Amino acid sequence: MAAARCLDCGGGDWTEDGRCRACQAFPTLGFEIADWIESRCAVPDREDIGKPLLLIDEQLRFLLNFYRLDPRAGGFVYDRGGQLVRPQKWGKSPFAAAIICAEAQGPVLFDGWDASGHPVGKPWATPIIQITAVSEDQTDNIYKALLPMIELGALSAEIDDTGLGRINLSGPGRGEIKPVTSSAISRLGQRITFAAEDQTESWLRRNKGRELADVQRRGLGGTCGRFLETPNAWDPTENSVAQETREEHGVFHDDVEPPEALSIRNKTERRRALRHVYGDAATGTRGGAKGAIRPWVNPDRIDSEIRALLPRDPGQAERWYLNRKEADEAKAFRGDKWETKSRLLRPKMRLLPKDGTLITIGVDGARFADGIALIATVVKTGYQFSLGIWERPESAPDDYEHPFDEIDGAISDAFERYQVWRAYVDPQYIEDWVDTWQGRWGDKRVVRWHTNRPKPICWAVRRYEEAVAAGDFEHDGNADFTRHIKNAVVLPKNVYDEKHRQMHTLSKDSPDSPRKMDGAMAAVLSWEARGNAISSGAKRRSSKITVY
Repeated sequence: MAAARCLDCGGGDWTEDGRCRACQAFPTLGFEIADWIESRCAVPDREDIGKPLLLIDEQLRFLLNFYRLDPRAGGFVYDRGGQLVRPQKWGKSPFAAAIICAEAQGPVLFDGWDASGHPVGKPWATPIIQITAVSEDQTDNIYKALLPMIELGALSAEIDDTGLGRINLSGPGRGEIKPVTSSAISRLGQRITFAAEDQTESWLRRNKGRELADVQRRGLGGTCGRFLETPNAWDPTENSVAQETREEHGVFHDDVEPPEALSIRNKTERRRALRHVYGDAATGTRGGAKGAIRPWVNPDRIDSEIRALLPRDPGQAERWYLNRKEADEAKAFRGDKWETKSRLLRPKMRLLPKDGTLITIGVDGARFADGIALIATVVKTGYQFSLGIWERPESAPDDYEHPFDEIDGAISDAFERYQVWRAYVDPQYIEDWVDTWQGRWGDKRVVRWHTNRPKPICWAVRRYEEAVAAGDFEHDGNADFTRHIKNAVVLPKNVYDEKHRQMHTLSKDSPDSPRKMDGAMAAVLSWEARGNAISSGAKRRSSKITVY
């Protein structure tokens, strides 16, 4: 068998990650498959229906990576499959249909290197392809694009037995393409060569989506087949198949998100974000030339949908149309705004208040799981600083408990060093500790403040978020504190303000998430105590110590 040679420059010296040392290109069947698709598949709908399907640059780049080869061992670099994440109406389903056509009849299997060292592909002998989703409506997204793509194009001469429930393939080994849902798990155990898994952001354990993916991928493993996921942006609180696949090996991940600083509420920034995430689908870019093919996405029309959603569900608008998994509107705080208020940016400023300063403290967390955080606030200025944040180590034994002696020492030191007006403590998972502290300092200064009371916590969170957004205070820039602030997401509650807007508390991005946010909730409690201190006229006790 000939050795692999670079398609671009003819070189044969490869880096460790399989790129040509001379030009950084990599071997792939993607070019051959792209040519195959364009010569056989038809545009399935709209103005150009029936015309040859032409690929935009983004689609070609995906094919080049999805069918990327290892120049030394042969075979696919991404041997399990790929995940294409784009916003709604980008064209994921028709593109997946085109790839299904290639997997059914095209040269999608590596068959060695030709005499020039270029890769050669061959078709599957018996392609068995499933289009899967958790509902029939979802499988229709791809299947209803697939039928006209075959029937209206040159491919109809090769595949002539199409139907609403199955496509029978011709050729020596025959084969089939069939839509399947999670309600038919028994059918998913068969050996298949390719699976198009649509809208996997909605594949959850409760609707058997996780089981569907596991069973289907076992079937692919038996044939060395591969899958293609085409999800929209997922909600990080749901632990969907799409979210879990994002962390898996052997999968090519193609995802585009706008820069974090671009806000969905700012018209100019929103339009920039739309141009970024819809890319070539909105410009028709092919071969680097904009408008070389008819674009199918109109950003103005998408913008109208976003404006309609903003008043009632801005987080959904960001996920659907800006392709943001952790939507800024779902996040409780803007991380960039938080960082600008760090005193680490002003080295001459003190990070700790002077002894005797009047402060409040917020405490949130649990003894055994997640984290425990102590955040203090200077009553006079609103300056916040961390007294300590503890997190359960990943390798912790089952009987792990946060070190009470360290935590008790930190809060005791604060009471001794500063004038603590109140410490607001969520007692839900640290009742014994609260008993100890109230026994030491009294229940007037250590106050049980339950964060599971919807109305009080929603208003406390609202007041703190408004302070952060307005930049009314500084903080110490503590890395753990900052991370917890950025990790916090909103959790809507059945509480409404005077303008009938739904309110929310703070939460992790999912129940089992390793991204802790106890520091954010402790900061809310500390800020709430500070507000109460000011409204009650609290003052620092007379002392010779200089006021902070």
